[in-house]
Amino acid sequence: MATVEPETTPTPSLPPTEEEKTESNQEVANPEHYIKHPLQNRWFSSNLMPGCDYSLFKDGIEPMWEDEKNKQGGRWLITLNKQQRQSDLDRFWLETLLCLIGESFDDYSDDVCGAVVNVRAKGDKIAIWTTECENRETVRHIGRVYKERLGLPPKIVIDYQSHADTATKSSSTTKNRFYQVVP
Repeated sequence: MATVEPETTPTPSLPPTEEEKTESNQEVANPEHYIKHPLQNRWFSSNLMPGCDYSLFKDGIEPMWEDEKNKQGGRWLITLNKQQRQSDLDRFWLETLLCLIGESFDDYSDDVCGAVVNVRAKGDKIAIWTTECENRETVRHIGRVYKERLGLPPKIVIDYQSHADTATKSSSTTKNRFYQVVP
């Protein structure tokens, strides 16, 4: 859990109630003074050091291929070159999070496990992970909605990769199952 030190400027407040004091008669700090919501801060993915990842997954699902909910699944993958980090990475990542939180994939939202952003020196990746790579209708719908929400033009291709193919790849590239999403 990330926290920020309490503000140094005094803020007028009422004296602490009995409930706000601990047994040793010490005052309990108000969490609003040192915990900030991520949207109040500049916790942008573009500020991560290369090699770092952010992930947001449904409760009980780990961001790893081996998780029971991810084993048969895959991911819609957006690849950005390093020049796009400042212009597109934060915008795409925020929109990805909003898609997850808002359950933007209609009846197929239950098939979405979570999302990951990978910041790397050569380029960055954002992926939405799904539960079942063999369900073409579900996978295509999620990809179509995702591409639309990101505002990607029709000529841009986004790739879907199964976790099994990614885990067993023998080179730096992974076989893509669905090559193009047509809006």
